[in-house]
Amino acid sequence: MPRILRRAMCASVVIAALLPVAALAAWPEHPIKLVVPYPPGGATDVIGRIIAQRLSTAVGQQVVIDNRGGAGGNIGADLVAKAKPDGYTLLMAAMTSHSTMARLERGKLSYDLQKDLAPVQVVGYVPLVFVVHPSVPATSFQQLVAYAKANPKKLTYASSGAGAPQRMAVEMFRVQSGADMIHVPYKGSGPAMTDLVGGQVLMAAETVPAALQQVRAGKLRALAVTTPQRISMLPDVPTVNESGWKDFDVVSTFGVMAPAGTPSDVMARLNAEIGKIMQDPAAKEQFLQQGVYTLPPQTPAEASGRLRAELAKWSKVIDETGVKADE
Repeated sequence: MPRILRRAMCASVVIAALLPVAALAAWPEHPIKLVVPYPPGGATDVIGRIIAQRLSTAVGQQVVIDNRGGAGGNIGADLVAKAKPDGYTLLMAAMTSHSTMARLERGKLSYDLQKDLAPVQVVGYVPLVFVVHPSVPATSFQQLVAYAKANPKKLTYASSGAGAPQRMAVEMFRVQSGADMIHVPYKGSGPAMTDLVGGQVLMAAETVPAALQQVRAGKLRALAVTTPQRISMLPDVPTVNESGWKDFDVVSTFGVMAPAGTPSDVMARLNAEIGKIMQDPAAKEQFLQQGVYTLPPQTPAEASGRLRAELAKWSKVIDETGVKADE
């Protein structure tokens, strides 16, 4: 083999070996879109904006929020699931909500949560709090239960979507208490909170970030949080379990996801950078101020395991409560 040909072949091998490194070094070359599958104002939006700001600094490109609300988060999730898997379109996923919708809309969705989307990093979880409009004559969770049972179909409850944990929490309350209440679905926590404050609906089990400001302002009354222990953001509010119930544990888990097939080096970079954000003390405090409790960084494989656990848990709840997507 001629020497010049051997040199050319060796050069080709070296270039090929360096391609993954070059691809990683080049990414990102332009702004990244982080799709929030709900309107502005809710917990997913709050979390997404904090991550977008800090991730922009970490990767040297702007991370732009794109709110795509509707269909219980499915419109935004579908957009990302069908996007080019190049690391430039990501989903700020409400993993609990997406898991419930996967069960509620089984066979109807145009994307597969586990096959078309890949978890990058689990960010943390958000507790929920049962809140009522001040016109509701209940100052404790026990009084709320009694009022709901004594006044069939009088108590309306808002949720941010058919499969949202906000709805799951109230459905668990409804089934366990035997109360007959009316569900009023909204396209996101922002609109739901607006109508709850205005008295168009009377109750909700809302995420702490979405309800906290209104609770502190006295526009809503907080009765019980949905975690096993009290939370630092509402230390004086008892848990549902303290109020005489058992094993009531509902939180909303959040994470960042990418289209399946996104290059592994890009996934690894995103996983590492978001993991660093979640460990930064200043960032953790920023999240905590919004009611978001961060989790230790996970690998993409561990994040996928968390998603599978969410799917299993909420499928069981849906089967037990008989919740339907169109109710």
